[in-house]
Amino acid sequence: MLAILLRNWFLPLLGLCLITGFWAAEMLAPLADWLAFRNGLVASVFLLMGLTLQPRTMLGTIRRPRFWLLAILVNAIAVPVLAWLASWWLTPSLGGGLIVAAIVPCTLASASVWTRQGGGDEGIAMMVTVLTNLFCFLIVPFWLVRLLGQQTEIGFWETASKLAMLVAIPLVLAQGIRRAGAEGWGNRHKRSLSTIAQVGILVMVLIGGSHSQRGYATEGESAASAAELTWMATNAILIHCIALAVGIYLAGFLRASRSEQIAVGISGSQKTLMVGLQIAIDAGVSLVPMIVYHAAQLLLDTMLVQQWKSESERRAQCESADP
Repeated sequence: MLAILLRNWFLPLLGLCLITGFWAAEMLAPLADWLAFRNGLVASVFLLMGLTLQPRTMLGTIRRPRFWLLAILVNAIAVPVLAWLASWWLTPSLGGGLIVAAIVPCTLASASVWTRQGGGDEGIAMMVTVLTNLFCFLIVPFWLVRLLGQQTEIGFWETASKLAMLVAIPLVLAQGIRRAGAEGWGNRHKRSLSTIAQVGILVMVLIGGSHSQRGYATEGESAASAAELTWMATNAILIHCIALAVGIYLAGFLRASRSEQIAVGISGSQKTLMVGLQIAIDAGVSLVPMIVYHAAQLLLDTMLVQQWKSESERRAQCESADP
């Protein structure tokens, strides 16, 4: 039991930090309202994650753009459209939060790892991860203005410049540091750097919980009911599952190999938590959908990856047994 908890420590702490953020909203208010700290935290997390990226994995994939472009289209177009449709039946805060969860880029933390563990093409997942994050300063504000323009006062250029500073530039800087001689160090300390980055995400969840709770109090709104939260969570899970299935199906239709289908499905459907929390806070919508979407993708994709891994092992055993 203890071993299971140690392996999956992030998800329980994610829920605990959200509850703590709501409960201690006023106590955390000075930290939550410290804009320089929040921005520095986001940039630091992406710098740390950028130090763990190994672009060499993408070299063999660059010349085969069909499948990573498909995954990007699923991630940047299909998922936002699905969330927009689902938001019609949600409260403005939860619906807006679900849209934010859908428009952010692919996660840096798990897409490549899950793809590799499931026997997928890691180069495709890496390409999707890097490109969606580097160009999120264009993709995210585009959808934010069009899908939440009437609900938030955040403009395109304001969001674009902020994401460029907090996401794109730290990633580019991290790769520059690797090329300057820190590549080996980054590879050796990949797990430690990822753990520190996850702690940064947990701090951001605390901040987001404080913002959400005080937003309800200021605007005189009541917290979402259990039925509303359940319906939102159902939609978030369905969107992820549909995107995953669509990616796999379309890749198969285009005659992708099994490993390529897995990569397209995972990278096309996964979303990054850190950017989603930042945008949800700035837009004044609930950050709960972003957390639910992220938790769902971790749990569901872990089960799928284990199944794919078992199937690959069985196939390998059958092939080795054939005369």
